[in-house]
Amino acid sequence: MSGKSLLLKVILLGDGGVGKSSLMNRYVTDRFDAQSFHTIGVEFLNRDLEVDGRLVTLQIWDTAGQERFKSLRTPFYRGADCCLLTFAVDDLHSFQNLASWKKEFMCYSDVRNPERFPFVVLGNKVDKEEGKEVGEDEARAWCEENGCCPYFETSAKDDTNVGVAFEAAVREVLAAEDQIDHTLLSSTIDLHGNRKVPCSSCC
Repeated sequence: MSGKSLLLKVILLGDGGVGKSSLMNRYVTDRFDAQSFHTIGVEFLNRDLEVDGRLVTLQIWDTAGQERFKSLRTPFYRGADCCLLTFAVDDLHSFQNLASWKKEFMCYSDVRNPERFPFVVLGNKVDKEEGKEVGEDEARAWCEENGCCPYFETSAKDDTNVGVAFEAAVREVLAAEDQIDHTLLSSTIDLHGNRKVPCSSCC
C-alpha cells in the first residue's frame, strides 16, 4: 500500500432539495440535520479513506441546484474526477432532470476523456418509501442508457448506502485511471517516434 494519499475531487449535482448537502455531511461528519437549508453557490468537505489498499483524500463539492446559482457553481466543475448525479426518489421531476445536469457538467467541466468520465447516480431519500415516484428498475434503466453508470438508492437520514456510494465513486475513478495507464503502456512507438494507441470501441 502506498503511503501517499491520492486527492480526488467529486462533484454532487442535482436539483435543489434532493439532499446533496445532507449526503455530503452524513458521509463526512456522520450527522443529519433535517432543518438544513439550500446550498448557496458551492461548498466542500474532505474525508480521508482507504479503498482497495489505496489511500485517498476525497474532496466532495456540493453545488447549489437552483438555476440562479449556475454562474457560481460551473467554474468548480473543472478538475473533477467523478460526478455524482443525484435525484430524490420521491421527486420524479428531479429524476427527469438528470440528463440536463449531466449535459451541463460535460459542457463546463472540460474533461480530457468525455466518453470514459465516471458518473455515479444516487437516488436519495429512500426512507420516504410511501411517496416514492421513481422505481429502482426505472433508475437502473436510465443508467444503462447513459454510459452504464453505477446506481445506488441512498438515504442521508438513515445512512443507507451513503458510504458505499462514495466508495464506489472512488473505485470508478481508479478503474478509469487504470484503463488510461493500461492504454499508454500497451501503446507502441514507431521508428519516427510517433505514439500509436490501439483502437478501442466505446460502449
